[in-house]
Amino acid sequence: MANSALKPSLRNRFRFSWNHFKSRLLLKYAFSYILIFLIPLTGVTIFVYENAVKGLRVEIEQSNVNQLNQVKSTIDNRMNELQEIAGRIAYDKHLTPYMVQHQHPYYSLEAIQALANYKASSSIAEDLLLYFHNDSNIYSYRGLANLDVTFDSLYQFEHWNPEELRRDLNETRQPLVRPAENVKVNSRMESMLVMLVPVKPNDPFPYGTVVYLMKESNLTGVMDSILSDFSGSSYIFSPSGEVLTANSHGISLPQDEIENLATLGPGIHNLKMDGEQYSVVSVQSEENGWTYVTTMPSFQFFSRVAHVQTLILIVFCITVITGIAAALLLAKRQYHPIRDLMDRMKGSGDNAPKLRNEWEWIRQTLHNYSVKIDFQEPFVRNQCMLLLLKHGKPDDPEIEQMILSAGFRHPQGQGLYFSAILSWDDTVPDGNSCQERHLLQDILSNVCLPGTGAQIFGVEFSVKDQFALIVSLPGDADKPIQSQLEQVIEAIQTVIREHSHLSLSIGVGMAYRDLTRLNQSFIEAAAALEHRIIRRSGQVTYFEQLAELSPSASESFWIPRKSMLKLEQSLKQGNESVAVQMIADTIHTIKDEPLQVHLLRCICFDLLNAFLRTASELGMNEVFANMPELTSFETLEELESRLLSLAADICTQVELNTKTSESTLMDDVLAYVDQQFADYTLSLEHVALKFAISTSYLSRSFKEKTGCNFSQYIWQRRADEVMRLLENTSAPLKEIIEQVGYMDAPNFIRKFKKEIGLTPGQYRKEHALRGATTKRPV
Repeated sequence: MANSALKPSLRNRFRFSWNHFKSRLLLKYAFSYILIFLIPLTGVTIFVYENAVKGLRVEIEQSNVNQLNQVKSTIDNRMNELQEIAGRIAYDKHLTPYMVQHQHPYYSLEAIQALANYKASSSIAEDLLLYFHNDSNIYSYRGLANLDVTFDSLYQFEHWNPEELRRDLNETRQPLVRPAENVKVNSRMESMLVMLVPVKPNDPFPYGTVVYLMKESNLTGVMDSILSDFSGSSYIFSPSGEVLTANSHGISLPQDEIENLATLGPGIHNLKMDGEQYSVVSVQSEENGWTYVTTMPSFQFFSRVAHVQTLILIVFCITVITGIAAALLLAKRQYHPIRDLMDRMKGSGDNAPKLRNEWEWIRQTLHNYSVKIDFQEPFVRNQCMLLLLKHGKPDDPEIEQMILSAGFRHPQGQGLYFSAILSWDDTVPDGNSCQERHLLQDILSNVCLPGTGAQIFGVEFSVKDQFALIVSLPGDADKPIQSQLEQVIEAIQTVIREHSHLSLSIGVGMAYRDLTRLNQSFIEAAAALEHRIIRRSGQVTYFEQLAELSPSASESFWIPRKSMLKLEQSLKQGNESVAVQMIADTIHTIKDEPLQVHLLRCICFDLLNAFLRTASELGMNEVFANMPELTSFETLEELESRLLSLAADICTQVELNTKTSESTLMDDVLAYVDQQFADYTLSLEHVALKFAISTSYLSRSFKEKTGCNFSQYIWQRRADEVMRLLENTSAPLKEIIEQVGYMDAPNFIRKFKKEIGLTPGQYRKEHALRGATTKRPV
């Protein structure tokens, strides 16, 4: 019975695995991984086989370099320790010449104890002696002894005679190490090195010398312990080329060959010495200039390659089998996410692709992402066009590229650019009028008018019930500019009448051949639009056609009305750059006119009144408290300075009022979203329709208000509510997720884990565990 139950299970598993391999994509993955694996493996195997000797040689030599560097570092540290001890001796108050040579037993005992402590702190020094220049005695941890007795009885050097010894002790100005030589110590022979360090170190006039005696076996023992199974010879050469110590390991070289080793530079060398090929490794110490050299016969490289062929073949076969299995496993793992996506498509009721058509699903997904990107593009373009209206053409390469790609800009002097503002006269925001407005805004956002060659770009800005247009058209030199503007506006009105029955007014600014002056045209359009108050609804007002103030009978000079209107409108719009330009132009115009003093004062006060009227409309009552200062000007330069300061204050107030208005609207939107975030039907379009604003304006303003986009904010509010419910209730997870407005629980759990780092269940357990810990009694 057990076998009969097992067979169907195995059969089902086999069928499931075989269904996986019906997919062409999975087979492509498998064959690709196998080929990617086998081709380099075969090449590497051949390369390794033919270069086994070379590779092994480099490995051993590099190992010797590393070990020799470690030897150098270790011995350098030991030598530095000895020099540091000498430095401490030089500054030890118990070891000054006065204290050491003092005959008082107490001071002598302290000096002996200090020398004993310094000798014990060194792991390489066999003995430590302290000698003061021109003294017949030498001092150690054993006490005071005569210099001749010490080196005739206690330490008898084979080559260091008494005259050289006394000269070296008195004349050494830099640390000196003598090569290893046989020394008779208490009737037994020892190979020892001597290191002389003047005290004080690095002093041009030392008063003594510290003498360290070191067994050669201590240095060679350090080298052997680090080089371990090294077979060859090792040497340490002084900066002058003398052999300080050597360890031959049974392989000795002639003296002339050893002298040649001292002249080698740092690195790896292949030399033939004493009739045999050697690999020589040399490193040099930056601390003391010593050269560390190891020599190794080359025959030991070949002894390890005897069974390389068989070993490589066995390893190759095992690797191929393992690699094929790993390739199949990786292919299955790579295919698994695509398989999960297809299963999810089936589970959600969508049209899932067939098993052999997975790439169609991927293409569709990429297409959906592309649609989302295209959806965001109008928001970015609106912001760039708004910058053009506010500040002219900014010096920004990205905006420049967007203007060029949209076909907006013409070659210099060959195009005309102007701005128009649409204002809806129906101020009651009922459902139909809002929809018609949004429809017109979508139509006029980016449209090319046939017959005129004009390219229209619509821009949303902060003024309610108004919509700005940026118009670019190829300038026709044979046709008047005003005629071209009227033709474009008539075409725009035709488009509006075809799609809407709303009554609206249009203000049109002047056309310029320079894109940088587009902000001037925008101000002019706003000034023209203000004249709809004396015209019938649905009229078009051109700034160019605004009537001038009629001159008096005496033909006296006055500021042109268009200039005054443009100046006032720049102040009302808060456009400081245009206002500054208009002030400068107006003052310059006044200066060029030969006017009488009383008429000049009237003109100046009329100009100042334009600023005061605008300030009064904005509620800037504090300006009128400063009237004496504003009116106490004696020159046109003083008046220009006061007007510039007043223009800056007015533009700042306009910007503040605009932000306050936008902030109040966004506060209402944010309060509504916080109240309705658990509604699964809540969307950006729903909120835009609720508050009678466009989705692009809402998206941009919402991100400026909260620092994140609409969908991110909704997700965060829902995630916070889920965490609160997980912490404070025991309701089922699915019920909590549905309660905050999510219908797809698995998708929410995956996103929750990605953002929080824990699944909702893990988060609830961890919070419960923290609560239990805090309640546990001490």
